[in-house]
Amino acid sequence: MPGAMTSQEPALSTQDVITAAKSKLPPEEQERITSLENNVVRGDVVKQQIKQYNQLSSFWVDTMRNMPLGAYYKGEAAKLENSEENLTFAARKLLSYVFVEQSQPMQTWMATEAKGFFEEALKINPANDSAKVGLGACYMFGNISSNPMQEILKVREVAEKNPDNMYAQYILGLGDVKTGQYENAVKRFSLVVAKQPLNLDAIFNLADTYDRIQDKENAIKWYTVAQKMVQVPQAKKEIGQRIETLKNE
Repeated sequence: MPGAMTSQEPALSTQDVITAAKSKLPPEEQERITSLENNVVRGDVVKQQIKQYNQLSSFWVDTMRNMPLGAYYKGEAAKLENSEENLTFAARKLLSYVFVEQSQPMQTWMATEAKGFFEEALKINPANDSAKVGLGACYMFGNISSNPMQEILKVREVAEKNPDNMYAQYILGLGDVKTGQYENAVKRFSLVVAKQPLNLDAIFNLADTYDRIQDKENAIKWYTVAQKMVQVPQAKKEIGQRIETLKNE
């Protein structure tokens, strides 16, 4: 789970992230991406800029499998479109990568950009509960607040108003894990899984939380469910190894 940044890990700008990603490209792909970027700068028609941002998003996602940058450019296009739906989508995508990113500066960059997209969505529709929950999660898990758990109150407000908001329940479950309230986390993740049986993130976190409290039977049960659903061979293998370890302990 994301933690606090240290003084040895300076913040990243968007240009830092883009430059680092481009440095890993072969020369011909660097030329292609630079051309797309220049077209955005030169574009004086909003439709043209939106088109270029979407092309940049597709390039990073489809060609380079760089999902965070793809989501970032999708969000930039959504800002020009003034699309609440696309802003929320891009923000939630970026936020989802915060939970799996190992680099704290990258976590913070993604959370900061997601925060901006959620805020833009809320300007369009202040009643957007998904954006409210996501915004709270950016502060809770993105290393962008000195007192991140204060933000959990905003998420809890949404969950109390609408207990069937599974996104709010899931984020609160992650917050419970972060603060060591594992029994509460189990309840929330179980609720999400009951309502959304194909929610792999909730299933895996339910298994992991049972693992943390040394409930081997339930940990094995839910790791097994997750293993059957996971498509990535390496992840499937690692889950299988954890299951075998638990069985042999």
